[in-house]
This record gives sequence, C-alpha cells and structure tokens, in this order.
Amino acid sequence: MSVNLHNPAIDAGRPQDKGHIRNAARRSPVMFMFILTAWVAAIIWFGPRLVQVLDIAQGPVSSFALHYFVVFIPVAWLYGIYNLSVVLFALVDRVLPKREHALGAADTPVAVLYTTCNDFVETSALSCAKLDYEHFRVYILDDSSDPEIMGKIDRFAARYDHVQVVRRSNRVGFKAGNLNHALGNVVEEPLFVIADSDEILPRDFLRVLVPRINGDPDCGFIQANHRCLQRGTKLQRDMCHGVDVHWKWYQPLRNRFGFVMFLGHGAILRRNCWQMVGGFPEVVSEDLAYAIAIREQGYYGTFAEDVTCFEEFPETVRSFRVRHVKWTRGTCEFLHRYGLDLLRSNRMPWSEKLDILFPTANLPVTLFFFLYMVIAAIVLPLAIGERNILTLEAFNTSFQIPVMLMPPGMNILYTWDFFLIRVCALLSPILCFILEMWTRPLRLLRFLTHSTSLYAALAPLSTMSVLGYAFTRKARFLVTGDTNDGQRGGSVWNETHPDSKTVQRFEWLAAIVFAIGALASFQIALFGIAVAYGLISVMHSSDWGRPGLQTMTWVPFSFIATGLALGGMGLFGLQPVFFGFGFHF
Repeated sequence: MSVNLHNPAIDAGRPQDKGHIRNAARRSPVMFMFILTAWVAAIIWFGPRLVQVLDIAQGPVSSFALHYFVVFIPVAWLYGIYNLSVVLFALVDRVLPKREHALGAADTPVAVLYTTCNDFVETSALSCAKLDYEHFRVYILDDSSDPEIMGKIDRFAARYDHVQVVRRSNRVGFKAGNLNHALGNVVEEPLFVIADSDEILPRDFLRVLVPRINGDPDCGFIQANHRCLQRGTKLQRDMCHGVDVHWKWYQPLRNRFGFVMFLGHGAILRRNCWQMVGGFPEVVSEDLAYAIAIREQGYYGTFAEDVTCFEEFPETVRSFRVRHVKWTRGTCEFLHRYGLDLLRSNRMPWSEKLDILFPTANLPVTLFFFLYMVIAAIVLPLAIGERNILTLEAFNTSFQIPVMLMPPGMNILYTWDFFLIRVCALLSPILCFILEMWTRPLRLLRFLTHSTSLYAALAPLSTMSVLGYAFTRKARFLVTGDTNDGQRGGSVWNETHPDSKTVQRFEWLAAIVFAIGALASFQIALFGIAVAYGLISVMHSSDWGRPGLQTMTWVPFSFIATGLALGGMGLFGLQPVFFGFGFHF
C-alpha cells in the first residue's frame, strides 16, 4: 500500500521494518462471501423488473430520476444485507469456540496517554492514574488553549508522582500530531495506551491486556470493549443503549470474520509498530489509517470483548452534531487519501478491505442517499405520478384526499418480494436493537423514537459536510465539548459546522421542501422525515430534557412507521399511492 505515513517530526533513526510481513491471524471470508452472494442473487432476481420501470420515463427529468432510482436501490440493498448478515454471523460467532489467549510477560512498562483539548474530565484522568498495575506512567497530552482548564490539569498532575503533563507549541496534526509529539519526544515505554478525555479505564485494564499482547508477537494492538456511562444528561442516558448494543453486536465477530479497527481510544498498542510505520498519520481518522498501516506490515489488531471501558455519549444535541461532522469529513478525508491504495493493496485479504470500506463509506454515501430522497420522494411523484382523489369512509363520513397515484408501469415493483427487501433494507440497521431489547418493548420504543429524531435528521448536515470536504479537501478535528469551535468564521464549505446559520437554514429548507412534497402527494413517511429535519435545528440549541421536546421526538417515528404500514397495504388491494414511496425503497 503506497501510503506515505512518515512524519518528519519523528526521529529518522527509529527502526524501520517495512516489507517484513508476518503471518498474521487469518480471518474467515465466509461472512462477506455470504453478503456478496445474497446481493448478487437479489440483483438477479429483482433487476429485470427494476430495469423495466425505465420505460415509463416521460422526458429528460423523469429519465434521469428513474435511472438514479434504479442504480441507487441496489446500493441500499447491499447495506441492508450487510447489516442483516452482521447480526446473523454475530449469533454464529457466539456459539463457536473462543480463541485461547497465549500469555506473555506481565510486567512490561506501559505509557498511558490521556489526550485532551479543552475537555479535561478529572474522573477519567483519575481512572488512568489508579490502574492496578505496577509499571506504568500517565502522560496527559494537553492541547488545551483555555488557561483555566490548563491550570486544572496541572493541579491534578501535581498530586501524583507518576503523572506528567506534556504540551506542545502548536496543535498541528490534530490528535495524531499530539500523540506523535509525545511518542517521539517524551515517551519511551515499549507499550502504550490511548485514552480519550471522557474515557473510564477499568482498574484491571493493564493487568489483563499486557500479558495478552506480549503473548502474541503478531498482534499490533488490542482494542478494548466499550459501554456508555449511565449518568450525565438525559440525552446521554436515553441514547447510551445505541453505543452499548452496537459494540456488543458489531465488534466481537471481527476477530473471526473481518478487520479489527483501532478506534482511537481504549486500546493498548506496540511502540515498535508505531515506529515501523512512521507514526500516526496526521489526519482526522488517524485511528483507522494507523490500523491499516500496521496491517500492511503483517501485524493485526484483536478485540477484547471481556475488557470494558466506559465513555460518555455527547451531552447535548449540539455536541452530537459536532461529532458527526468530524466523523463525516474525517471519513471523506480517509477515503480520498487512502481509498484507492487500500483497494490496490495485495497484502490484505479482500474480505478485510470490504470490512473497512462498508462502515467508512457509510457516512459519505449519505450525500447520495439524500439526493435519492429528493428524487424518489419529490421529483418522481411530480414527474410521473398521476393525480387522483383518494376517498376514505369512516363513521358514515367520506373524506376525499388528493394523492399521487403510481403509474401502471410501477406496479411491477409492488409485490411481496419487493416489499420484503425494502423492509429488510430499512429495518436491518436496528435489528440488533430489536433482538437486544425485545423483552423491554417500552424501552426499545423510546430508544427508536429518540434515535429516529436524531439520526434520520442528520442527512442534510451529512450532505453539507460531504460537499464541504469535496470543495475544500480539508477535514477539521472538531472537539465535541469546545463551545468556541463554531465561531471561527470562514466559508460555509470550510466550516460546515452545525452552529453555522447556513447549515441550519439548509436543514429548514429541506424540512419545508419535503413537507410540501409530502402534503402534495400524501406521503406520510416523508412528512415524518420533514418533521425530523426541522426538529433537529430546534434541538440543536435546546435542552433535550424539556418535556415538550421529548414528546416531539415521537412525531417523526410515528409518521415513518405509519407510512411503512400503509405502503404495505397495497399488497392487500389498497390502491398503491405514494405512501412512503420514496423513503421505503
């Protein structure tokens, strides 16, 4: 993989072992063979009928819209099959024998690198300082600019002989630059741990993982499990289940079927691997780029399901949105810089490449999904829909509602098998939550309503973030808790910060356009999406705990669920109108 990961700031005399390929533990490609086989089978089965809808085009606008419709739908199916397969193979992984861990030396010196930038959390730093291990030292890598926070850090470090504060004269290279500066100039320990500012390490973290990494010379890092802290703001308490369930279902199976990603925190790493690849790549997604770099040298990562760290969900909706922008532009940067090299690499199995690309491409693909929403839910009904009157009778009263009927050429898609694969694509991302919390239906329902209002409403912000990177080729390492990050000015494409008035106006514009389209064509699910787009801007600067706001989160979910249900009624003879037509394909 021809990726330049060298950092000139790092001593050129450090050992370089490039080209030496170890016999890394092989992961089975069976899961991705299943995914691709199922996807190809779906295309073969549905493709001929899907292509037939191109015949109903009535001009250049509808022709473009239908072609985009036909091309994008298999992409949605692919992600649906991927998420469904993850759940199925996670269940398989649970019943297969677990790998035995070879143990090595248990007394290797370790550096614990606690990273902070105006977001110091004393309880988290304290968990690093009080680990149940003899040979370790804590380095607080402080990139803060707030004098009050810096003073608080200094006072904390002064209480412990084994805690040292490390600062640098600039913030070049984001978090990666901060880590490279410390590892290249201060830290000498052969193993090091990275902890985020809000992370709680368990006391036995080093006692368990040091012998494990020492017992496997091909292991470049061990990524620990994570759970959400059951405390803090109401938003944190309501949404913590998303983090917990995701880690439980998606991460452990990668030891057997995929690529174990270094997630930037809560992990123990080898310093010689860091030296070998020339340091952490100074990009926003430095964790993923680093994991790939050492994999290219024959090392691999493992996931420790039995060692659990704790972290906080963002405290506010604003913080949640700031983090999302950082992730979106960071993954765009990664794909732009390393995507082609990753595909061309002959040192990584194809299944591991796919396991990297599926989650990383997910955020940039939101741009194309948002365009699909506009086309399928607004352009197509206006271009090819047939206006008619839907008469509903109830309690001896008739109601006449103007609707957009699907043209006869679309009826070939209104079948049981098409409906089922649409439902699969829609519900597969939340299947693990349904299985995890099916015994607690009220808790599950509350989580689904809240997550719909938060995650479904991110499409306009994601779109702006992807376009922002496309125009500027810049990714910013936004600090979730930094309240001043959105006040730096610059062009909208350079910032795309959720504090930006331009971003919020775009969200409101999307809400209004989608609402008008939903009312004009009686698309119930689309109206729910429109409400979510408008609601997210209100929640951005509001307290999540407000009773009225909590009630409003039920509105988008209710409309989307109703639209899906009514869309399926066409299978029982209801005239196939555009109930949720665009969204549920």
